[in-house]
Order: sequence, then structure tokens, then C-alpha cells
Amino acid sequence: MKVLLLGSGGREHALAWKIAQSSILDELFIAPGNAGTKKHGKNVDLSPTDFDGIKEFVIAQQIDMVIVGPEEPLVNGIYDYFQADEQLKKVGIIGPSKFGAQLEGSKDFAKAFMARHAIPTAKYGTFTAETITQGLSFLDAMKGPYVLKADGLAAGKGVLILSDLDEAKSELKSMLLDEKFGAASSKVVIEQFLDGIELSVFVLTDGESFKLLPEAKDYKRIGEGDTGLNTGGMGAISPVPFADASFMDKVHNRIIVPTIKGLKSEKITYKGFVFFGLISVKGDPYVIEYNCRMGDPETEVVIPRLKSDILDLFEGVASNTLSERDIQFIDKSAATVMMVSGGYPGEYEKGKSIFGLNSIVDSIVFHAGTSADGPSVLTSGGRVLAVTSYGKNLEAALEKSYDSISKINYDGAYYRKDIGQDVR
Repeated sequence: MKVLLLGSGGREHALAWKIAQSSILDELFIAPGNAGTKKHGKNVDLSPTDFDGIKEFVIAQQIDMVIVGPEEPLVNGIYDYFQADEQLKKVGIIGPSKFGAQLEGSKDFAKAFMARHAIPTAKYGTFTAETITQGLSFLDAMKGPYVLKADGLAAGKGVLILSDLDEAKSELKSMLLDEKFGAASSKVVIEQFLDGIELSVFVLTDGESFKLLPEAKDYKRIGEGDTGLNTGGMGAISPVPFADASFMDKVHNRIIVPTIKGLKSEKITYKGFVFFGLISVKGDPYVIEYNCRMGDPETEVVIPRLKSDILDLFEGVASNTLSERDIQFIDKSAATVMMVSGGYPGEYEKGKSIFGLNSIVDSIVFHAGTSADGPSVLTSGGRVLAVTSYGKNLEAALEKSYDSISKINYDGAYYRKDIGQDVR
């Protein structure tokens, strides 16, 4: 099978690493990829949102399957683009239709979907510039903290959690009237704050059946003790100690099954990953958000725990035979710690030489923001490397990751030293 994987981050490196192990793989291309993905296939200078360029490449290389890593091409309708083209419609696409991708692309769509299917989530209201007066009144009737979410994609920056009512009102005006997040905040969802502990759950679905992947917990804040600004993720662990059989039964019955049944009942074409961003409130799961793809850096701990052939599972999705495929997991813990650029998530410099990568033997180093300059590897993003290790338990996995990190260096490197400590 000839496969094209779209994306350039740590998620895509983890997927490329796993796909390359498949017994049914003939050739793997990654567009655009990074300095790490080129070890597992051929990097291609193509943007994941350049649908015409992707079409040309798929036809020229006789690609059998396209696996979509990031959300933007899904929300922009790459699945529909392929289905509408006679030359492309037989190519398998791992990712939902444009309509299905609205689970991530529109917070209002997702909340309304959950309401229709009685899926537990925070109470909410949706407001626009025309209804801002009602939005301000909605805030007045709430107790803090106040959660404001830009309806559309805002590069992970469109969610504000504020303790002060006046500040919340000011930010609502900024989002709706001053386009703080551009078109993404032309509509804003105001949500009840849920107090609990978060985790991420993932399923792979062909629209009929689904396979549950290992759960994970990621760490968003830049500072230790979950302080400072939000980031794309500073680390992740799997499994999650508090997600025991009883809790996961609730997740299965109250959230996953109603979601898959809801997609089917509404005739929403969905062939790919569903990410459930959950929060446990006194032992009960609630949905904070959906994503229409795997999370990052959770992918870097979840995919290494997958024992099964991932391409076999993807083939099951593409051919509507996922229920017939077997899924097995490695019975070990996994821990990922992100190494980031100095200054991130604010301004940071790129092009720093990375040293020590070849000395790592006890961990898998997934590249998130790197580029190759001949034999040298340089930083090219805010989040640079995801260092993942296995262990008999979480403590052992984390110890290996931190030991490996001590052998890697580049100018300005930063990482959190407390990943996983809150659940140990």
C-alpha cells in the first residue's frame, strides 16, 4: 500500500513511525514532514491545505490512502474534495467529512450536537455581535469562573477562563466586536466552568463501529504546577491512573456510544479519529471539547502503546470493515516530555542546532518542530521534540524520558520537570 500522511508535527512523526512498521506498507510519503519523519518515509514539499497539489501528487504516485494529521484540511473539506473527484474517490481518506469536522471546527455545532444526543457537557449559550447584550446578561446570571470560547479554529488560543466578571465582559466585547481571534470569534460560546481533572480519550471509527485507543492526559501550561500561559502541550502520560474500569465504562456508555450513534443518525460521514477532551467531575465524565483528529502530544504516548498494525486498522476504516479488525495494546506505561524553544509560547528564535539526538537509546524522540540542514537538525518551531519512553509503570517511563532529555541540548531548550506528578 502506498500512503500519503499530511502534517509536520510530533503527531505526524508518531504516526509515520507506526505506519512504517506495517507489513502492508509499500511506500510512505509525508507532506511536508520534518527532520524526524524522513527516517520513516519520503518528505514531500506540499502544504496539507493545497488540495490541488495533493491531487496531482496522489495521481502521479498512485497513492492508495491519505491519512490527515492536522485539523485544518479536514475542516476545509479534504474528504469531500476527494469524494467529488472521479480520479480520487477510490483513494482511502482517514478523516471525517467537512460536516463531521465541525465537531472541532465549530464549538457551537459541537455543543448543539451534544445537547441533541444527551451527551454530558457544561451548560452554555452562544452569542454574536448582534446578540452581545444577551451575552453580557448571560454572564451576569452566571457564577465565576467564566469560560469564553471562540466558535471557530483559533490555533489553540481561542479559549479564555476568567475569574473576574468585568474582565469576562470586556473580553466578550473584544472577541465579538474587535475580532480578537478574527473570524473564529465572530460567534462566542460562553460556558459553565467545570472543576475537575482532565484527560483525553480517542476512538477510531468507520462511521458504524469504533475501536477505543489508550487514554492519555496532557499538560497544557508552560509552567510547572500548571501555571503560566497555555501551550500546544508540554507532555503527556498514558494510561491515566484515575481512568479505571468503572470510569471508562461511563465514558463508553454516556459519551462514546451516543457520539458514534449520533453521527450515524444524523447521516454525518465520519471515517477517522474522534478525540474526546474530557473532565472528571466527582468521578463523572463530561465533554469539554471534540477534536476531529488525534491530539498532540497525546499521540506520542498513545500510538507507541498500540500493538496492532495501524495500517490494517486504517484499511478497516476505509473499507467499512473496522469491526472485523483486531486491536491490541502494549501493556506498559508511556510518558512524553516536550522540549520547547526558549520564549515559547511567546516569541522565540528558530534555527538552533540540536545536539545529542544520536545518543538516545532508551526513548523514542519524536520531532515536533524541526528542520534538516544536511546532517544537522535545527529547531523550527515552538515545540521542538517529544521525548517518549516506556516503563513498567509511570514513574519508570518518566525517569527514562527525563534521563534522555538530559542528553539532548540546544540553545534555549526548556521543559517541564513535573509531568505526571499530579496523578502519581
